[in-house]
Amino acid sequence: MKEHRIKDRDIVLFSFQPWDEEIGSNFKDIALELSRDNRVLFINRALDRISAIRRRNDKKVRTRLKSIWRGEGELAEIQPNLWIHNPRTVVESINWLPPGSAYDYLTLMNSKRLAKEINKMIARLNFKDVVLINDNDFFRGIHLKELIHASVSIFYIRDYLTYQPWFRKHGVRMERKMMEAADIIVANSSYLANYGRKFNPRSYDIGQGCDLQAYVANEFSLPADMKNIQHPVIGFTGAISGTRLDVQVIRRIAEALPSCSIVLVGPVIDGFEKEQVEDFKNVFFLDRKDPWEIPAYVSQFDICINPQKLNELTMGNYPRKADEYLAMGKPMVATHTEAMEMFSDFVFLCNTPEEYVIHIKSILENPALRSEEAGKERQAFALTHTWENSVSKLGEAFFQFETKKGRYAELGQA
Repeated sequence: MKEHRIKDRDIVLFSFQPWDEEIGSNFKDIALELSRDNRVLFINRALDRISAIRRRNDKKVRTRLKSIWRGEGELAEIQPNLWIHNPRTVVESINWLPPGSAYDYLTLMNSKRLAKEINKMIARLNFKDVVLINDNDFFRGIHLKELIHASVSIFYIRDYLTYQPWFRKHGVRMERKMMEAADIIVANSSYLANYGRKFNPRSYDIGQGCDLQAYVANEFSLPADMKNIQHPVIGFTGAISGTRLDVQVIRRIAEALPSCSIVLVGPVIDGFEKEQVEDFKNVFFLDRKDPWEIPAYVSQFDICINPQKLNELTMGNYPRKADEYLAMGKPMVATHTEAMEMFSDFVFLCNTPEEYVIHIKSILENPALRSEEAGKERQAFALTHTWENSVSKLGEAFFQFETKKGRYAELGQA
């Protein structure tokens, strides 16, 4: 099949996640990839009223206020064809309102404030025939297609946000409206693409890309806080979240494999029941690390794990860490979710805590599973998950829609 990338278009990207977020972001990577062939305007998350008041001493909030008051950093070209726009407006914080006409009125008002700023930048950059891609923001972005006169609207879903309480209140209704109105829905997993298809038949799985260069280096220094941790090491990196991770899996591994060290690298958040495993001397919490430090920790793991809970939040969540672990050639044991099925040839999938123990024992007892050859196969698979491939799939979905509209037929390219 001929590959169709989006090319020579003016694209506005609108996201719930700000550009300057410290953690990695799919949408930032997509922006960078799209800017290779198109002009791209990334709309930074606008400041909301409550944050402006409660977090007024925060450095990032002060920076945004300077942009609003004096226009500092309102528009910056961070590389050729890619601009970041900080809207010079504050949007109202309205999630506390009950569903109804007042909420809908203020939602439209927020969208109009944002659209006014975005339209200024569209005119300033002389953007034409705009393609709008909305990254999961079904609150602020609900009216943007009409307000900025976008020729095509694409809704990108990469998390099942309405599972979370803050999003659930208004999100179930607003997300549905957004997906029904979108020209195209793209998702980073088959689970979320199938979810989108409930509301819009033009829903596509475009997979996920990962920047894995940091994980394929040949040498890493031993982190200081791992010097006294004995091998074999069973490791996990990422947020240690009570909504995402199953503490009972970790407890069972620690209990059944006392000669192994279970190393958890990341912040403890969302009510994770740390006390359930703190009494085990072979469980180590190493706290938050900077992103550039993580590969050195993974390099010390003998086996990597992803002990997710089974819920709507995790079932369709693309496990970026799976690509990171496999890129380093590491054996991996993970909870069996729909999103993990694409890794089934290279990852041991589990349905119970006991299956984790069985698979970890099997890996430790079978040298072939830890061989250099097996590691190279895992790495080769992970390295196929590039942003270039993901954005190409986005282009295929876009091409199909444009063809049906008749654009390519008129140009003689159908």
